[in-house]
Amino acid sequence: MINVTKTFFPPIAEYTAQVQRAYDNEWLTNRGELVRELEDKLTKYLQLEESKILITNNGTIPIQIALKLLGNGGEVITTPFSYVATTAAVVWENCTPVFVDIHPEFLTIDETKIEAAITSKTTCILATHVFGNPCNIEEIERIAKKHNLKVIYDAAHSFAVQYKGKSVFEYGDVSTCSFHATKLFHTGEGGAVFCKDPELWHQIYYSHNFGHNGPTDFFGLGINGKISELQAAMGLAVFPYMNEILAGREKIVDYYNNHLDFEKVTKMRLREGTDWNYSYYPVIFNSEEALLKVQKKLNDLEIFPRRYFYPSLNTVNFVDYNEMKISESVSSRILCLPLYFGLEEGNIELIVNTIIKI
Repeated sequence: MINVTKTFFPPIAEYTAQVQRAYDNEWLTNRGELVRELEDKLTKYLQLEESKILITNNGTIPIQIALKLLGNGGEVITTPFSYVATTAAVVWENCTPVFVDIHPEFLTIDETKIEAAITSKTTCILATHVFGNPCNIEEIERIAKKHNLKVIYDAAHSFAVQYKGKSVFEYGDVSTCSFHATKLFHTGEGGAVFCKDPELWHQIYYSHNFGHNGPTDFFGLGINGKISELQAAMGLAVFPYMNEILAGREKIVDYYNNHLDFEKVTKMRLREGTDWNYSYYPVIFNSEEALLKVQKKLNDLEIFPRRYFYPSLNTVNFVDYNEMKISESVSSRILCLPLYFGLEEGNIELIVNTIIKI
């Protein structure tokens, strides 16, 4: 069986060696040695210059914390083309999502439509770097400054992505990432938040630890966003393989690029200046009917691509519907093909030939 992705498992001995450190320290949570070591390693690997990293227990909590601190119960301009967690976090934090349609090639929020959506109630822009493809960061920053808005980037898919020579996590007031088991770099479950403003960083930090200021005092309201030493142990075991993982995925992407028929399907256009991470391989069919035919045939062969992101989030039942023509169209016709370290060339060839044949 070939799934859309497959978790990278480091050698068990290397993972258990990291777990043994936690046993030796008799420390399982509350930012132990392993968590702090992993943050240091990631800071260097990602070449963070201004932003600081805080590892969390998943990739959604950072968005929720950012919205709690910056959303102020207002309107949040966001994309309808993302994983459901992006919109769910807005609603969960008692803010109102205001959708703006997407660019048909980059698949990120269409920055030319943002200003028309701004009202006196708007507090934030929450944009997604879709499949690791950066938004038009410069234009979003210009709009945010003009209207005194905060910018949060859902960069769940953007580990190791660089934009114009620096980490994509250096942009925005807050950026977030997922370290879920399906991601390039993972801690089993986990995530991270990135921020370069010291005051906001301080708020984020105490917010992820129940608001604590020492054992008995509190800075303010908080929640439990802490990651455990056991999760950090997995991250430390995966970390040495990152260059190998990226190189392996690049070869698979190159095969798809060189062998698919791009008269029948189209692919996402990467924004100029992007050093991409090969996180997903989405293809867009001419019709939903064509997608469903291909999906069924691949499923019959025990191959399971996935319809990321479907449905368009402006259509889910916990938001008010407003038509987003491009997002609704793309979401009905886009399919992510299998892409993971260790996917064999013969299976990639089978996937490509099946698509071309149908």
